[in-house]
Parts: sequence; structure tokens; C-alpha cells
Amino acid sequence: MDDDPGCSIGELARRTGLTVKTIRFYSDSGLVAASHRSPSGHRRYGTEAVARLEFVRTLRELGLDLATIRRVVDRELSLPEVAVTHADALAVQIRTLSLRRAVLTAVAARGSTPEEMDLMHRLATLTEDERRRLIGDFLDNVFGGLGDDRVFAGIVRSMTPELPENPAAEQVEAWVELAELSQDPGFRGSMRRVARQYASQQAASWGAPVRRDAAAVVRDLARPALAAGIDPARPAAGPVVEAVLAECAGLVGRADHVDVRRELVAYLEDVNEPGRQRYLRLLSTINGWPAPEDLSPVLDWFLDAVRAR
Repeated sequence: MDDDPGCSIGELARRTGLTVKTIRFYSDSGLVAASHRSPSGHRRYGTEAVARLEFVRTLRELGLDLATIRRVVDRELSLPEVAVTHADALAVQIRTLSLRRAVLTAVAARGSTPEEMDLMHRLATLTEDERRRLIGDFLDNVFGGLGDDRVFAGIVRSMTPELPENPAAEQVEAWVELAELSQDPGFRGSMRRVARQYASQQAASWGAPVRRDAAAVVRDLARPALAAGIDPARPAAGPVVEAVLAECAGLVGRADHVDVRRELVAYLEDVNEPGRQRYLRLLSTINGWPAPEDLSPVLDWFLDAVRAR
């Protein structure tokens, strides 16, 4: 008979912090074995039982099931092997919980209906391939068939959201809103008009790449007037309007300022559409980019100045 008296199940419970019931269950399951029994038939545990129980408790706290723990302690599986598998599973669970939290946060903030919540949930839980198809359809609807695809290749890449593998809640919320926006027919229409006008500028430039588009011209030439507080309806705004029209006409080889003015106003109204500005802000959040410059104030000023003439 072993000279080591061992400890009782009650003593083992006090040393490990586990309940007697839990230790008995682990013992019956074969996860920890009694070294022997006392003359009265009670289980006695050796010193190695403490270490084994603490190991089992740690694995349980990490979320491993008993069957897997049994294979680890019986050395059928290595601990690193199990750790990698379990870490991967936890990563999936964390992402799922993050998506759910983001949807619920958005529902609370928007006061969404059950139908809206269902849509948000479906958009948030799309796979990566499904997200790419959804955005690909939107971008093809905007830019497809307008000429040489190489002209728009860089623009398409710059407008493609890339939700990270483990997104923050604000990135998930931004993705849901961007996905909804991309399906809006009115928004698609205004973006298509902007793309068509850009393609027209490229075609009119006799193959030479347009250095910058009309919105950039307005930004550079009209921003000083806006900063100076010049009233767009006052005569002082006139030279700014003419300078912009002259440069935009030169970009596309046009001399008729009347036609340029009409086309420019239509183009800038679409560029200044709130949905486009919102898309770019959401895109920056999703992709982790710096917030884009808001051109709305200077575009509003210029459009008011044109209309005043």
C-alpha cells in the first residue's frame, strides 16, 4: 500500500477552488484519477492531482470542451495544436459578436424597424466574396461601359471598401450603411452621371489624360474667395466664376462658355450630392483612411455664384 496518505476530495476542493461536485465529476470522467482509496473507501488524491486539476480548470476557462481536454491530458493531442484550433474558433466567435453588436448599436441609434434590422443583419454577415460581389455590381453599374476600363481602374480601386478581418464596431456600422447606400437607385444614378461626365472629359482631351477634374478646379480657384467671405451673388465673385469656366473649358478643348457652364453646373451638382460625400466618408472609416476633404462648402459657394449670373 502507498505510504502517501494523499488528500481527501474536500481538501482538494479547498486547494484548487473547485467544488467537490466538479472534482468528483472530473474524477468519474477520468480527467483526474484518485491515487488510492482510504480504508473506509474514500478517494485519496496525490500531489499531482492538484496540478492536473488546475490545468483542466484553465482549459475549461478558455472554453475547451471536455472531450478535447481529455485528449490533451491523455496526450492524444498536443497543447499547441489545440491552442491554434481554439484560437481560430474564438476569432470567428469574436467577429460574429462584433458584427452583432454593431447591428444592435445601429438599430438603437436609428430607431430601426424590424425590416430594417433584418436588412442590416444580412448585410453585416455577408461573406467576403458576397461583399465583393455586392460592391462589384454597384461599381460596374457606375463605371461599366463608359469606354476604356483602364481610365477608371484606379478610381474603382479607390472606391472599393475592404472590411478588415476583425473590424471595429464603427467599421461594421459604416459597411452596413455603405452597402445600403450602394443599392439606392437615386445614388447610383447620380454617380453614373458623374462617371459619364468624367469619361466625356477624357474623350474630349484627345487622349491626353485630364490632369484634374472640374471639382478640383473649383476647389483650387474658388476656395480663396470663400475663405475671404466674398458673397457669391456680388460682382466680386464674377472673376472667380470666369476663371473656373475658362480652365474647365481648356481641360476639354471647348471655347463655348455657355455650354461649359451648363454642363459644369450639372456635373458639380452630382459631385456635391450628399450621398457621394457620405459614401467617401464611410469608405474612409471602413478602410482606415484619413477622413476625406469635404468639398461641399466651396462647391455650394461656386454653384451659388454661377446661378447668380
